[in-house]
Amino acid sequence: MHLADSQFLHLLWVLPLLAGFYVWSFRQRRKALLRFADASLVAQLIQGVGRGKQKLKVVVFLLFLLFAVLALARPQWGTKLETVRRAGVDIMVVLDTSLSMETQDVVPGRLEKAKHVIRTLIDALEGDRVGLVVFAGTSLVNCPLTIDQNAVKLFLDVVDTQAIPRPGTNIGEAIRRGILGFETRDRRHKVMILVTDGESLEGDPQTAAEEAKQAGIAIYSIGIGTAAGEPIPLRDERGNVTGYKKDEAGGVVVSRLDEAALRQISSTTGGQYYRSTPAEEEVDKIVQAVAGMDKKEFESKVYRTYVDRFQIPLGVALFFIFVESLISDAKPRGSRGWFSGLLVRRAGGRWTETSLTRAMR
Repeated sequence: MHLADSQFLHLLWVLPLLAGFYVWSFRQRRKALLRFADASLVAQLIQGVGRGKQKLKVVVFLLFLLFAVLALARPQWGTKLETVRRAGVDIMVVLDTSLSMETQDVVPGRLEKAKHVIRTLIDALEGDRVGLVVFAGTSLVNCPLTIDQNAVKLFLDVVDTQAIPRPGTNIGEAIRRGILGFETRDRRHKVMILVTDGESLEGDPQTAAEEAKQAGIAIYSIGIGTAAGEPIPLRDERGNVTGYKKDEAGGVVVSRLDEAALRQISSTTGGQYYRSTPAEEEVDKIVQAVAGMDKKEFESKVYRTYVDRFQIPLGVALFFIFVESLISDAKPRGSRGWFSGLLVRRAGGRWTETSLTRAMR
């Protein structure tokens, strides 16, 4: 036998505690009656109460709790074959790790904000395969498409602006690298999520977007940054800012969000562009769009699982609580000893109540 939720067995410790409480309460009740009257009068006063039935109610109630706990533990025995199918959409996340992503015109910085948006997106996806491409002057597949979304987040955690040794920003090559990460035989169920500030210093993003369209890939872009922008900080090995990036003329380079370029890329492929927001509303919109797409089956596995049998102890528990509700503390009327419900005396050929019995009412 196997218990699916064995942690509930710890509730069984309540049973001896309850049993001890009932024993203590019976004794306290007896002591209280003896303080009220002497033992002979107490015996007469409680003749109408079935002490044996009170104890029986306690036993039956404890049995109810015992089987209720066993039902919560979900006993299982016997096995059955169960087929589990997983279906979803292939999603390739393309993340900009160029030096401009160090800019801090959004809190806590463009790259950290982008990584947080991607984590939130992955957590919101259900059953979809996710992959990760990082890029700067060139690009690489950091994590191939996988249903293990926790693995994608582990790869994402270690990404920084040093992930790609070649400086620059080549969005076009990154899109092409993402295209190669999909299964080429399937022209549906494919989504690319481009997370970047939109500045492309080389390559042709628009031509790459046309290629993505031909491959059946919809690109959803998330713009990280602001239109006003800020200078690009330069840091030492400890992460301290040592200065700001300058152009050939010696002027400080200001990195700005290029929404027009990202909007055009997404529009070409049938996707949408969203600017990153503090509340990350763009994630909900992308998840809704993905949820409305046709799903494809990724895998189908057959598992041998245990059969739940909690219905048996649950049925026994319900039986005991029903029996407990039928047991009365009072002894039956018109009987003596165990079955005596009233103190009576013989008078004039018939049984009548004594004055003591009437006084007890």
